[in-house]
Amino acid sequence: MLVALVGIPLALAIIWLGDAALAGLLGIIAALGAWEYYRIAGAGGTPALARVGIPLAAAVPLVVHAHYLGYTRHIPNARAFLLTVGVVVALLVFAAAIWARGVGGRPLASVAATVFGVIYTGGALSYGYALRYHDYAVGDAAGTALFMFPVLLTWAQDTGAYAVGRTMGRRKLIPGVSPGKTVEGAIGGIAITVLASWLYVRCVLVPYAQLGLDVASIILFGIAVSIAAQVGDLAESLIKREAGVKDSSRIIPGHGGVLDRFDSLLFVLPVAYLMLGPLLLPAPSGR
Repeated sequence: MLVALVGIPLALAIIWLGDAALAGLLGIIAALGAWEYYRIAGAGGTPALARVGIPLAAAVPLVVHAHYLGYTRHIPNARAFLLTVGVVVALLVFAAAIWARGVGGRPLASVAATVFGVIYTGGALSYGYALRYHDYAVGDAAGTALFMFPVLLTWAQDTGAYAVGRTMGRRKLIPGVSPGKTVEGAIGGIAITVLASWLYVRCVLVPYAQLGLDVASIILFGIAVSIAAQVGDLAESLIKREAGVKDSSRIIPGHGGVLDRFDSLLFVLPVAYLMLGPLLLPAPSGR
């Protein structure tokens, strides 16, 4: 509870400030997430280059921020730029493996695990920065509202799926990966997320960002975010199951690790960025 009381207002303030503060926060989260991921990979027998991957994961949001500053405070073609960053990261890790692993050190497995760890953490979180400075988000209020849109929907999804699953859940979703999740909980999470999407657009996005979505887009976006969040949660459960660990770490008192808290968002943020570009509309006048 104390972590949430302090962390949530601090995070909101940093999102509002944006710029280097936001890039730094995302870089710290990415570094901690990468550290946890490489620990899990190591426990599962995959020899990642953690000393290379952790700083690279932290650097990706900072590189995106530098790109933003270099283009007069907006991010043109963020998708293409992040793809380029991903390719450069892969080549850097491959080069490092020549000296760090050699022929006998399982270099291909090491490079694959290391690159994936960077993309999974730093790459995914960088889409949060791209949302904060989306071309359609004019001003700090609009950028903050757009950033928080998928974040709050993810929280709604988690809460809805848990509540419905606990009260009505009967059929297991994927018991081999996550025994507690049910089909009813997954459907309930989708329904709650669509409702939250509609409320957020009407109560936050229209008045504070002067942006909106039509009814079909609200439903589509809510469904997509809910599915992405559930897949993100299951994906982290999968890698922990393979490695035989319960929590990604105990770095957050009472909440487990960074990946345990942000696993859904790592899938949601890229999906949200890719979808909101074509779906967003100017808010109707007089609203």
